[in-house]
Amino acid sequence: MCGIAGIIGFNDYENQLETKIKKMQTALQHRGPDDAGIYISTDKQTALAHTRLSILDLSPAGYQPMSTSDGRYSITFNGEIYNFQQLRENLISQGEKFYSQTDTEVILKLYQRIGSDCVQHLRGMFAFAIWDDWEKTCFLARDHLGIKPLYYYQLGKTLVFASELRAVLASGLPAINMSVEGLYGYLTTGSVPEPYTLIADIHCLPAGNWLCWENGNNTKKQYWQINFTPEEIYPSEAQQIVHTALLDSIKHHFISDVPVGIFLSGGIDSTTILALATQTQQSQLSTYSIGFAESEYNEGELAAKIANHFGAKHTEYQVTSSFAKRILPDFLKAVDQPSIDGFNTFCVSKVAHDHGMKVVLSGLGGDEIFGGYKSFQKVPQMVELGKKLHILPLISQGLGTGLAHWGNSPKIKRLGDFIRQPPSFPSAYRSFRGIFSHTESCQIIKQLTNTNISYQLAVDSNHPTPEDTVSYLELTGYMRNQLLRDSDIMSMNWGLELRVPFVDKTLLETVAPIPSNIRLACSKKLLTQAITEIPDWVVSRPKKGFYFPFESWMGGEFGDYFQDSNTPFNIPLKPWYRRWSLAILKYWLDRTIK
Repeated sequence: MCGIAGIIGFNDYENQLETKIKKMQTALQHRGPDDAGIYISTDKQTALAHTRLSILDLSPAGYQPMSTSDGRYSITFNGEIYNFQQLRENLISQGEKFYSQTDTEVILKLYQRIGSDCVQHLRGMFAFAIWDDWEKTCFLARDHLGIKPLYYYQLGKTLVFASELRAVLASGLPAINMSVEGLYGYLTTGSVPEPYTLIADIHCLPAGNWLCWENGNNTKKQYWQINFTPEEIYPSEAQQIVHTALLDSIKHHFISDVPVGIFLSGGIDSTTILALATQTQQSQLSTYSIGFAESEYNEGELAAKIANHFGAKHTEYQVTSSFAKRILPDFLKAVDQPSIDGFNTFCVSKVAHDHGMKVVLSGLGGDEIFGGYKSFQKVPQMVELGKKLHILPLISQGLGTGLAHWGNSPKIKRLGDFIRQPPSFPSAYRSFRGIFSHTESCQIIKQLTNTNISYQLAVDSNHPTPEDTVSYLELTGYMRNQLLRDSDIMSMNWGLELRVPFVDKTLLETVAPIPSNIRLACSKKLLTQAITEIPDWVVSRPKKGFYFPFESWMGGEFGDYFQDSNTPFNIPLKPWYRRWSLAILKYWLDRTIK
């Protein structure tokens, strides 16, 4: 895992190309502390940069940007391709010669042979760019489920891209103006939804898409999408499918030339990773978790018990409010775009990094695929309620408007937003998952940007069953825009590669045809029945989620960081995450928009 950046088609009249690409590379140094490289094209109009965290083939042969022997193609690549060995063998059988043991070279050779279709053969997490120095084109691609980020900006014919928003800005080319769409998405959901960012005209390449630049013109194509078309599969067969697919995914996610650890929270998903990993690995596994002095939030004892059950070497760090306050400034510096999440990953990644780890596995994604959230029940119920109310449109409009403006809690205000709209799964999901209501968000945006807005973000929701639709919304909303993005940024801040075996294209394609009444049965029933290795005392425990004691901290140790929210007086800042979201936004704005 690494950092990538590039400037394509830059008319360098003032010899600034190398200076700009070096600034971008410096902004990504934390992502790749082991090595760094820069490529400049023969016409001096294109530059690629790379910072390397060495995971596969630790020798200099893995240096990037990497070029083909004839100099035509050059690649800068961030991620891991878990089936690269199989692809490599296939290419060798077709006459290809390799000069390294890296997955980077496999992508390069594959693109050299089949062009954009190369992405169809890749299993893993990736964001990469390949420059063709003969045809003067650039091909960018992002993985199927959006594990690795890729941001881009176009100014005239010049294309700028990078792994992080801050690196695009470091080029000095974009004008720094607030994106109202990105800000609205952040305020209503707690994260900036792709393809927007908080900076106008800088976009996030959507998951499962590629982009090809040629002479200032971009062609963008979606090469993969989630498909929940059901097949006739019985429960016992479904259990076997899930067990086999997960075991296969975990085996692939352990491909590495350095040790691989596991984040262990005490929940079903991370326990599943550990349970199956013990079957694929011969050496003792290392697990990492964080605990709290506040007993109602502390799952440290449970995580230690699970680790002991599977014979893992366990490390726990107890996070106190004073430690959290001490590390908070470092966390704020690490933020690439504001989010209401990420502090937990920042802390546990520090623990793993401090104990010498470069790669860890996380249980992220299990809830979205196997129905672990309350949204799987609540959102369909909300849609049914909305349909009944909209039989009488005047009543639903009046009730919705009244609740949205005068509701006595944030949840009621968001419910009002939902009721006054035509009932849909995306609007119900936004209400359920929301932070600020539509009206509140518009007020905050008006104060920050002096802009009036009237739209709401649209999301596709055409899937076989209501539960499949919620699964899609969780995978493409909360997971992609918040959990995956925060996991990438906060782990890479410590030079740590975080892998997510549940968020695997092959796994999802295998389990997606399982009918939703089986796959998404309440409380992740299919997963717990399929993975019989999970102890009963873990399965029978009520789902708690992984939370920090932010509310008590913000009233104590954190207080001075969260006092000046500067919001319209009529917007309440409880629950805690509303105040947190505005404070993180303020720190980011002060740092970025000067």
